[in-house]
This record gives sequence, C-alpha cells and structure tokens, in this order.
Amino acid sequence: MPRVSASPLWQDDCNTLHQHSAETVQQSPDSAIPKEKILIIIIDDIGHQLQLGRAAVDLPGKLNFAVLPHTPYGKSLAERAHQLGKEVLLHAPMSNVARSPAGPGELTAELSEPDFRTMLSENLAQVPYARGVNNHMGSALTQQRLQMGWVMEELQQRDLYFVDSRTINGSVAARTAQDYGVPHLSRQVFLDNERSHEAIHERFREVLELVNKNGSALAIGHPYPETIDYLRDNLPLLAALGIKLAYVSERIAPPRGSYSRTSTPRSAI
Repeated sequence: MPRVSASPLWQDDCNTLHQHSAETVQQSPDSAIPKEKILIIIIDDIGHQLQLGRAAVDLPGKLNFAVLPHTPYGKSLAERAHQLGKEVLLHAPMSNVARSPAGPGELTAELSEPDFRTMLSENLAQVPYARGVNNHMGSALTQQRLQMGWVMEELQQRDLYFVDSRTINGSVAARTAQDYGVPHLSRQVFLDNERSHEAIHERFREVLELVNKNGSALAIGHPYPETIDYLRDNLPLLAALGIKLAYVSERIAPPRGSYSRTSTPRSAI
C-alpha cells in the first residue's frame, strides 16, 4: 500500500486548534488553562511481526510500546525500543467476553490464584525493560475485582504501573489500581479501530482536541501500515501545536493513600 503523505487537512486542523486555544485563553480564568499539552501514545500488539514492529519502534519521539509475551519477536523488539530510548510495557493477554483466544499467557478468571500469579510473572519475564502493563483484550477479566486485585498486588510489589486499555465500559481495572496504590492511566482514544487514513485522521484530531481541552490525553494504536505511515508523517508536526509527546512513566504518580503490602485495600474495608 503506498504511503499517504501528511494531509492538507492537517494545516486546517492546526489553524482550528490554534484558534480554539486562543479563544480559551481569552475566555477562561488562568486556573482553567492547561499549562502544558501532553500526548501519550501507546502502540499495542508488538511482537508478532518483525518488519512492522521495527517500523513502529523507529517512529520519532517519545512513544510507548506494549509487547505481547511469548511472541517470536517480542523480546528483540522490546530491546530495540529500549535502545532507542522508548518506553516498554507488557501487553498482558486477558480473557474477553467473546471468549476469543487472547494468545499465549492469557490471564483468565478460571485460573487458580497461584497459577494466575505464576502466569503473570512469566509474562513479565518475557518482556525485558517493561516499566508497566496494559491489557490485551481483557473485556471479561478487567471486570473482575478479585483477579484485578491479584494483578495490582503483583505490580505494586514490582513498582510497575498499569494502563487500562478500556476495552469495555465496565472495567474496574483503574479503580482497583487506585485502591492498591498502583500508578495508572486509562486510554481515551483508539486511533485505528478503522484502518483508513481518513478514519485515523479523525481519531487523531479527536485526541488532539482532548489534549487542547484538558492538557493531556492517552491514545492507543497498533503496528498497522496505515497507522505507522500516518504517525510518521504527522508526529513531527505536533510542535506546531505546542504539544509534546510523553512516556507513560512521566505522567503518572502513586495515588494518595497508597496501598502498602501490609495494609488492606480501601475497597475491601
């Protein structure tokens, strides 16, 4: 598929967003104006394809890469990402409501607690330099308070963060991370559920509007040729909007009232 260069619509988007930003400055009190504009992008599903994985990892700027465990190229791509100064996450396979296979290392509610914890530990061992975890699929498991508590206990002990991919509205993952004092963020926009240039452009514009309004936003994409081409062309243009890319670790902090290993989670009291 031929690459699509930066769309002429991008300049119109820049002008529109600049105008909106200026109006916000004029109409809002100082306390309501975002002091910085930060965009966090995670590229999921790294590990199955070498060429596309390398193309994604080689994209410019501060990007985060979620690597699937037990994949042919997961370790080498995690190492390459780390060498290039990118941030690495474990993309932990979790059960989904459609009962579609999530891949090797899948965490499910049917596993005993010891087997569940062992599986998570083995998954983490598969991804060198992981600073945190986000869920691959997981529309079923992220609704399970008990199992998400096991996840958060393991992450808390390892000083890792969690990103809720929010594959279902009923997810309790972020709330459970909060209860256990695990630093966490949640996805706001999927960039490429539809893989056309036009659809990705609309989702990218949506996430930029969130950044402009709130000061930051988190988007998730995948190593698709269309996504890689779009980001390669457009990431360098973010500076024109005063928007900076960031690693997940730069945007999270332990919640107040953090859980300690000897305390009881607040939600269990």
